Amino acid sequence: MGLMTASANGAHMQSGYRGAGRSPVGIGAAIAVHAVAGGLFLLTPREVYAPYVPQILIGNQIPLTPPPPPEKTDQPPESKITPKALPDPLPARVDPAIDIPTTGPDIRTTDTVTNTKPGTVEILPPPPPDPPREAVLREARIDPRALPAFQPEYPGSMVRQGLEGSVTVRVTISPEGRVTAIEQLSATDEAFWIATQRHALRKWRFQPATRDGVATVSSKVMTVHFRLAGI
Repeated sequence: MGLMTASANGAHMQSGYRGAGRSPVGIGAAIAVHAVAGGLFLLTPREVYAPYVPQILIGNQIPLTPPPPPEKTDQPPESKITPKALPDPLPARVDPAIDIPTTGPDIRTTDTVTNTKPGTVEILPPPPPDPPREAVLREARIDPRALPAFQPEYPGSMVRQGLEGSVTVRVTISPEGRVTAIEQLSATDEAFWIATQRHALRKWRFQPATRDGVATVSSKVMTVHFRLAGI
């Protein structure tokens, strides 16, 4: 850096480079230092990088040794079978005919065991069958629930005349206990019969007759009395 100097009287200003001269020794020393440094730089070995070359792997096929062929074995000779002719079939055996008697043994039936001959079989007659069981019969009876309505209405003509009487009838009773038919057996007056007939067909109810517990049709004789009160 340049040094600025000033005179004492301030008349003029002068540069420092002009006031001092260059030294030849210093210049030579500087040149020598640079020369040494340049030589050292040139003498320093440089690293040389080889360019990268990719390696290519080449595969070669290695021939395999083929296996040895199988050993040949001696095969037995094929046996030839000659078909033999079958013998002719024998004729079917026919047994001689045997006469079988169609009649059975001589069997004689006897009522007694006396005087039996050797070799005969005695068959006794079967016992008589059991007598048929008699069926259990039960007669028809008046249904207690219908008993209050059993008396026919008193004929008005008989009441006015003050006549009494009776009627005897035979009624046919169905399995349901109803009167399906009525027959007059006797009557004091025709009016009593008509009153009894109408009332029996409409009002009389019975417990039906049964045969072995099964309801069945039956008949019953009934007598109806007509009496006036107070007589």
